[in-house]
Amino acid sequence: MKFNSDEIASVLQAEIEQFDSKIDVREVGTVLEVGDGIARVYGLSGVMAGEMVEFPNGSIGLAFNLEENSVGVIILGDYLTIEEGDEVKALGTLLSVPAGDAVIGRVLDPLGNPLDGKGPVQSDITRPVEIIATGVAERKPVTEPLQTGIKAIDAMTPIGRGQRELIIGDRKTGKTAIAIDAILNQKGQGVKCFYVAIGQKDSAVASVVDVLERYGAMEYTTVIAAGASSPAPLQYIAPYAGTAMAEHFMFNGGHALVVYDDLSKQATAYRQMSLLMRRPPGREAYPGDVFYCHSRLLERSSKLSDDLGGGSITSLPIIETLEGEVSAYIPTNVISITDGQIYVQPDLFFSGVRPAMNPGISVSRVGGAAQTKAMKKVSGGLRLQLAAFRALEAFAQLGTDLDPATQKELDRGYRMVELLKQPQYQPLSVAEQVISIYAGTNGMLDDVPVKEVQQFEKEMLQFVNDKHSSLVSDMTAKPELSDENVERIVKAVTEFKAVYKGGER
Repeated sequence: MKFNSDEIASVLQAEIEQFDSKIDVREVGTVLEVGDGIARVYGLSGVMAGEMVEFPNGSIGLAFNLEENSVGVIILGDYLTIEEGDEVKALGTLLSVPAGDAVIGRVLDPLGNPLDGKGPVQSDITRPVEIIATGVAERKPVTEPLQTGIKAIDAMTPIGRGQRELIIGDRKTGKTAIAIDAILNQKGQGVKCFYVAIGQKDSAVASVVDVLERYGAMEYTTVIAAGASSPAPLQYIAPYAGTAMAEHFMFNGGHALVVYDDLSKQATAYRQMSLLMRRPPGREAYPGDVFYCHSRLLERSSKLSDDLGGGSITSLPIIETLEGEVSAYIPTNVISITDGQIYVQPDLFFSGVRPAMNPGISVSRVGGAAQTKAMKKVSGGLRLQLAAFRALEAFAQLGTDLDPATQKELDRGYRMVELLKQPQYQPLSVAEQVISIYAGTNGMLDDVPVKEVQQFEKEMLQFVNDKHSSLVSDMTAKPELSDENVERIVKAVTEFKAVYKGGER
């Protein structure tokens, strides 16, 4: 067999040129024990808290507990194939997720892996999952409204861009429905939405994705899903991953809305991990730092100063209560962190008042600062009016005779309760809300039978959009309730009442 010396020389030359004398130095450890989604690792003496480590099966872990002789690692993925004695590599980096326009319209897990079968996320932008929230000097007050399209909320507990508004209530009372309506109402508003599902049934997440696709909201929405079957570590980091993706838009002058559904399940996942790590339990067996777990998450939602581009993240955390127990540990923690809460009440929900918001307990600490001038004007007395109506209603149930003025107030209250009901997936524009509420609070519906109020409102708004479209467009462009606009609203509603056929239809 003949050898060609030129070929051998060229191969040797190429090998010499490509020779890299760098030594591959990386810290490695050994798995001492593994189970329930956590591993105890010996030998990673220089690992940082929150640093990523890699197991032989390709799963990523997160250094969670730094102890004297070992490191407690939470495993973000399959832990069933990891065995005692496996080698663990420290990666020297903090946990990051993909960000940017590539994640919009996708359904992802908390690590940024696709769950929608549309191929990998093609993004060269990544953001660390955990960062320190911006300081007070880098923020500015919340003044810009974020419309949910739900009359009861936009009128009585307005939400501003950069605000954190808690949605709290028992299970199956319409908490997710409020958040989904808020996402649907951001269509065309330039707000990127992130829906983080924590510990939900996969079928429930699939139905939310289906609704978002059906109404065209997936064009500007990302769903981050850590379902009930996901390991506790993934459920724990899901909200931070969703916030990291939203921060890309906030720090580039954009606006984002993040829904955490729900933080009760994240706290449960954190409790599970902490107890397995032998961290000392506190109240209700939660670890002592569960408050910090939520505060460092929600403090990342803010309205940035003009120097930083004026971007914002608005968050709608959801908390599930048991039997209306608002004074439990996690609900009180999150209430004290947020800028207000929307309390949904089971008895209102089952009596047909939907959204089932209790205006007495619900509050927005930003208040009128996050409302348009027109909405502020028409909704000013609405909360007091409803509170007075509830008191009168309780009094009227005693069966006592009422004077005409009290009876009139009671009748109007019944109509306002009907007017504030709103079907799901039908958010209204600000102009439509203002027209409806003005008509109700100024007695223009007093002669409409209570059972027909919703039908009357629906047909009235249709009539106004068809015959008085200039009024709607003017109030959308400049949402003020000037004397001229009031006259136009009164004229439009009066015209409609003349042609309204009521129950005959």
